[in-house]
Amino acid sequence: MNSHFKHYLKTASIKGASIPDGLQELLLAVAHTCAGLSHEVAQGALIGLLGSAGTGNVQGEVQQKLDVIANDLLIEGVQGCQSLAGLASEEMELPMAVQGTGDYLLLFDPLDGSSNIDVNVSIGTIFSILKKQDPTKPMQTSDFLLSGRHQVAAGYVVYGPQTSLALTLGDGVVMFTLDRTIGEFVLTRHAVEIASATKEFAINMSNMRHWSSPVRRYVEECLAGVSGAREKDFNMRWIASMVADVHRVLSRGGVFMYPWDQREPHKPGKLRLMYEANPMSFLVEQAGGAATNGDQLIMDLIPTDLHERVSVMLGSKEEVERLQHYHSQA
Repeated sequence: MNSHFKHYLKTASIKGASIPDGLQELLLAVAHTCAGLSHEVAQGALIGLLGSAGTGNVQGEVQQKLDVIANDLLIEGVQGCQSLAGLASEEMELPMAVQGTGDYLLLFDPLDGSSNIDVNVSIGTIFSILKKQDPTKPMQTSDFLLSGRHQVAAGYVVYGPQTSLALTLGDGVVMFTLDRTIGEFVLTRHAVEIASATKEFAINMSNMRHWSSPVRRYVEECLAGVSGAREKDFNMRWIASMVADVHRVLSRGGVFMYPWDQREPHKPGKLRLMYEANPMSFLVEQAGGAATNGDQLIMDLIPTDLHERVSVMLGSKEEVERLQHYHSQA
């Protein structure tokens, strides 16, 4: 039977244990805020929320109006949680302390895929939750610099034809759909699994000339189809919104790649480890897939900076392992 998000959190167990009250409080606040943000995204041009905000984020990227609104709404929505010790956003240079007395830390990308806002393509919110290692000390940036293995929860909300919420608490992946008639997320998929093999890949082909040889080899083999080394035809998909591309991978399999390339060789990748790669890798691993930067599993990376970037290849396990093998050979 379908259940509302709050009921699910109260009745679900994680590896035999009930979900802590503080974690329930924080997840409910995130879900409630994203339900409201879904309405803002849907209104778009009707209420003047499309277009550039005329500002830049900490990475120097142009912010959209909805980037700023989403960031403010999420801060406002969770900062009253007593279980929360602090939060960090892709849009802010430094983490933010809150008035809560708990030991949970929230990291989020408030509106992933914001370059697609004005063309009505699916965008979303990505979040990750850690536990502060020493709750007796004041919050500092180093508290957030933990590997993905320390995540106690991660998920995303994708704002598309339906508003969907994917969640992992370290014991599989479940999905909810926003019922707009009641304003609640309703459980619609149990035990999400990614098929280990696939015939679908997602990558920005316009960057092919800049890729490293292992990525180029993998894609060229896919493009060769039944007459090539893989002996099967592949389809290519690319939405240019990570949250939408990963939602497709979780829904029907595939592999998503946003690898390092030679345009900015000093940067290890484009996507953010803490706000995008770690939470998505947690979800993918919990659904039976894998996630790598080419050299090691993303969840094993030890961050050194709050806004660290990373190469990302994730999805169906056999394909990701092939990509990692090609990198090791190179």
